[in-house]
Amino acid sequence: MSSAAEIRQLAEKPLDPNVPQTYEIRDRQTLEQSTPADERAAEATNAPKNEDYEPNPSRSLSLSPDRQNILDSILRLYSGSGTNDSKATGAKDMCVYAHKAVYDDIASYCDTRFKIAGQWWGIPVVCKASETLAVEVVSSTPLPQPGAMEPAEIVFKMKRAWTPRLLKKTFEVNHFVTLSLERAAEEDGEGPAERVKYHKDQWNEKDYDHGGLGKVMKTINGEIATIGTRPPKDL
Repeated sequence: MSSAAEIRQLAEKPLDPNVPQTYEIRDRQTLEQSTPADERAAEATNAPKNEDYEPNPSRSLSLSPDRQNILDSILRLYSGSGTNDSKATGAKDMCVYAHKAVYDDIASYCDTRFKIAGQWWGIPVVCKASETLAVEVVSSTPLPQPGAMEPAEIVFKMKRAWTPRLLKKTFEVNHFVTLSLERAAEEDGEGPAERVKYHKDQWNEKDYDHGGLGKVMKTINGEIATIGTRPPKDL
């Protein structure tokens, strides 16, 4: 486990500029949020603040079989497939991520596939149930040519019912999820030809802190979750 000093240094360290992740996408989002929804470019990938996060499955875009498999794996992880049960699909579902993927949501920041697994393996621990109520794919862009700056992406809206074990009450949450994709590398191991390099999840039109104490707390959560949730170490 990383020491407190190491975690603090990691939290304060700038993100790798060669990886299309948080800051780059947040800059794009800032520009998109200032544009009226009906004037927004078709390739825009992050919902403006005035866009409804409520998914409409009847408007969902069709995906290629390979990308549908990626989306299905992500949805299974949201639904609690991350367990060490012999019949669980969590380990296989995790193969859609690159080895050095980034996961960023309201509560955590993780920068490796193993740390991301720590979050997914935590869902069955803290939730009695997690159910997908509706999904709308709003964008699917192809892999760019070598040297291009824009990443390939799958973007979708999702309504999910979360039932925490301690509260015994179900909360419906609208998510806006961006999955940035890249070609699989040798270090990624077995899995699809495209891998999720960056997974951003916004809840109910809320973004989150990427600086100061907020980022420190998110990074600490990402660092220590694997201790309690115990995902397979070979991920």
